[in-house]
Amino acid sequence: MVFSSLEFICVFLPVVFLIYCILPGIRLKNALLIVASLLFYTYGEPRYVLLMIFSAAFNYVSARVMMALHQKKWVLFANVVVNLGLLAFFKYTAFFIDTWNQIFGTQLKVWEIELPIGISFFTFQALSYVVDVYRRTVPVQKSFWKVLLYISFFPQLIAGPIVKYQDINQALADRKMDVNQISDGMRRFICGMGKKVLIANTMGQAADAVFQTDYGNINILVAWIGAISYMLQIYYDFSGYSDMAIGLGKLFGFSFQENFQYPYGAASIKEFWRRWHISLSTWFKEYLYIPLGGNRNGKLRTGINKSIVFFCTGLWHGANWTFVLWGLYHGFFSVLEECIPFIKKIPKPIMYLYTMLVVCTGFVVFRADTISQGLYIIQQMFTGTSFGNHAMSFATGQLTPWFLTMLLVGIIGMAPVRPVIDRIRGIVYGEKMQITGSYRAVQIFLYTTSVVVLLWCMIRLSGNTYNPFIYFRF
Repeated sequence: MVFSSLEFICVFLPVVFLIYCILPGIRLKNALLIVASLLFYTYGEPRYVLLMIFSAAFNYVSARVMMALHQKKWVLFANVVVNLGLLAFFKYTAFFIDTWNQIFGTQLKVWEIELPIGISFFTFQALSYVVDVYRRTVPVQKSFWKVLLYISFFPQLIAGPIVKYQDINQALADRKMDVNQISDGMRRFICGMGKKVLIANTMGQAADAVFQTDYGNINILVAWIGAISYMLQIYYDFSGYSDMAIGLGKLFGFSFQENFQYPYGAASIKEFWRRWHISLSTWFKEYLYIPLGGNRNGKLRTGINKSIVFFCTGLWHGANWTFVLWGLYHGFFSVLEECIPFIKKIPKPIMYLYTMLVVCTGFVVFRADTISQGLYIIQQMFTGTSFGNHAMSFATGQLTPWFLTMLLVGIIGMAPVRPVIDRIRGIVYGEKMQITGSYRAVQIFLYTTSVVVLLWCMIRLSGNTYNPFIYFRF
């Protein structure tokens, strides 16, 4: 376990931020963030903090050696092999052995290796730095401590977003503390926490109940409760964590790219992946899809390249065939959309419904413990017409007033509300000399709402032990 949410909010973050504000000079501030990040990770993974430090050191040395030698490709090749080899060892060893045993009927012992928290994120982050140095899109960093801070920075260390080195290169050397940026960061952090604690946790409890119940309790109503609950849980869980990471980054002077852009408003699977987990989809596009050839060699090769990328995307999420099937499932629809010439002429409402149906059913397989369980629940979503007492009692048991309230809030929050608010705030900021009263009213409302949400989240956290972060295990 990492710090509990209350420990992080009430102790760790205030202490680190206060000391950060007091310390003079960027070097001391960076040193504090390195120490805080290592303590943060050590609290949850004391055995694996050395692995993370090794990752930073290895990739730092690789980049330096690469720039000193002429045979840069071999250094890059060795770096990729070591990075992906470590990731495969810790994350996929048991999966590979179990799959081998099933295919060939062998009895090899399955090694149960505990997964280091966030290894998929900091490995991909380190790889992107070395590849970008090889491509000469970023300068090699001569300070090991800056590379270590880049790899270990605690706000996005364990669940992303995946930050590219070029996005924070300047901030590692020089950044300012700004009152407006700090206040925006705190509000963004609280917004993310509200999404996680109030919406995602509520949806998650209902989804867990459905996916853990007996098959006999699952009819069409129960199946859809489980599917929709999980679709909202995973979005608000991960986008909430991303908001918290972006907000915390602002507190310390860093600017992270957005990781979600209202993906449930997409009108195609292609558009969905431009909006969903943007840092990961961008990573695969720049470091796998384009090197494979992208869309430059005809439709057949483009389809193959996309299938490879989506296979890897699914496998990245976890060592289970459910994730692989989920990735290939999205790859199929992405390729299918490319093969349908008249798709742009289909009315947008129909495309939106199609996209949400594909995404929702896909997440059922993603959440399921086995492929057979996922397929059974999907089957019940469309054919589960048994309305016995046990199934209906189970369904109504999930539809509590609090669940229905958070369901409504979650559905409203799927819409692109923030851009509208930002435009209103922009108008207010731009004309604050003329409408000072409106400007102040907006600020008072935002701060009051943030305080209420923060207190509400703390109350919920203090009285509820259910607080999983889905992407910690990825």
